[in-house]
Amino acid sequence: MKKSDHLPIYGVGPLYVAVIAALTLAAFLLRNLPVLSSGQVKGMRALFLVLGVLLILSGIALWIYAVLISKIDDSIKENRLVTTGAYALVRNPIYSAAMIACTGVILILSNAWFFVLPFVYWLFMTVLMKATEEKWLKKLYGQEYEDYCRRVNRCWPWPPKEAQHGKIPH
Repeated sequence: MKKSDHLPIYGVGPLYVAVIAALTLAAFLLRNLPVLSSGQVKGMRALFLVLGVLLILSGIALWIYAVLISKIDDSIKENRLVTTGAYALVRNPIYSAAMIACTGVILILSNAWFFVLPFVYWLFMTVLMKATEEKWLKKLYGQEYEDYCRRVNRCWPWPPKEAQHGKIPH
């Protein structure tokens, strides 16, 4: 099989993760600036801490499920479209894992000025995936990929549409 017959192993993932990690790090470093102090949510810090830690742990678990358990590298090398395991919950579980973990960090910061960042992460992933990997996958897998897209969310893990109606995909 020629190299061009399958997706690149890393795709645009490193770019996506680097950008959202940099934005999250910037928020962390800027959190105590006086100009941003008006956004601090003091009364709900404990709730945001708990939710943030849960999101970080969920992101780590999703990454482990997508990379180590689903063995995505093998599937890419063998040119198979993966639609089971973590990929039955979300089309881009590795990128989603990073987005979820970074969102957890933002919640822990408890500053409303940064609450826009998870929406930026989502928008960036959506635009990036539509412009790159989704085009590649549609070209490689055609109708099979289009059917998969109708069943499974791009960014946020959710039970596939068939599972919501009592029919779980095989």
